[in-house]
Amino acid sequence: MSQHPGRLQPSDPKSRVIRVFIVDDSAVVRRALTDILTSDPRFEVIAAVGDPFAAAEKLRQVRPDVIILDVEMPRMDGVTFLKKLMAQHPIPVVICSSLVTEKSETLLAALASGAVEIIAKPELGVKQFLEEAAERVRDAVLAAARAKVKVINSTNLVAPKLSADAMLAAPKAQASGSAMLRTTEKIIAIGASTGGTEALRVLLESMPMDCPPIIIVQHMPENFTAAFAKRLDSICAITVSEARNGDRLLRGHALIAPGNRHTLLARSGAQYHVEVRDGPMVSRHRPSVDVMFRSVARYAGSNAVGIILTGMGDDGARGMKEMRDLGASTIGQNETSCVVYGMPKEAMALGAVEQELPLERIAAAALRLAK
Repeated sequence: MSQHPGRLQPSDPKSRVIRVFIVDDSAVVRRALTDILTSDPRFEVIAAVGDPFAAAEKLRQVRPDVIILDVEMPRMDGVTFLKKLMAQHPIPVVICSSLVTEKSETLLAALASGAVEIIAKPELGVKQFLEEAAERVRDAVLAAARAKVKVINSTNLVAPKLSADAMLAAPKAQASGSAMLRTTEKIIAIGASTGGTEALRVLLESMPMDCPPIIIVQHMPENFTAAFAKRLDSICAITVSEARNGDRLLRGHALIAPGNRHTLLARSGAQYHVEVRDGPMVSRHRPSVDVMFRSVARYAGSNAVGIILTGMGDDGARGMKEMRDLGASTIGQNETSCVVYGMPKEAMALGAVEQELPLERIAAAALRLAK
């Protein structure tokens, strides 16, 4: 795939229709995605092809704002195509793939190669699933259109209890037991969405083995977070794992909320642990950063450091505001280093963020605040 400087440039997603290019070997999926997007005036499907070779040829003629890309396709797999694309003329890519545990590593490789969003589709009943997930599809494309992408050289790739809905809807959180709070260890709570997988890698790789306990909500599909945690665990000095109900928060250990389950901070005596719960979506997400941050405000109060990273939407803004109101230190990722400056922007607008920092400075600042 060669560059064509004279070709049509991407449109501005804030003011123009978002031009989408679909690459999937299933005619049923191409038709379903086309119907979902063209039913909304914000989107235009400019092409839909069945394999990466046809896509490469079409990209000589058109320049979409977003590409929706399958992983398993004939002649060339989607990840290989993605690496070639991002090395030559980066375009925001949404991966739309059948997602089961044994394939999660492939999709992690896609994120590392530059994909900005993931839509998980089942092995069977794909058309019905996509029709039911129409809002999720449109949200993913919209987020991708607003993402900042850059050239990626493939040789440098790394590899009292409240329900979730009540946690957000309840009266403002009150710190429980101020005397106990003063003797409870500091914790770090992190929320992220679009672009967050890479941001979390950068942040967690900077954490020393004796860092404070870390609890994380990263918006991602079910059956994906375990592989994501395993990948981070293999490259970080600290231990990283997917959270299980009842897991304790320990120094040098980060727990990542499992996909499709809310994860809340709880406390027994002076010890923190997590509760992993089912429940309705909150702030349009499950897991929700708002749910996690509100539980941190309630049970950790001023002993917490909150961090909100790149992502579209406003999930986490209200929960972080409650954290700050109860004495927690709060950090937002700055616009320049965000893939999508959405969640940190909304948190700033609410007065929830004490300081904005570039991604590479956040870990050191959080460690200082946690002392």
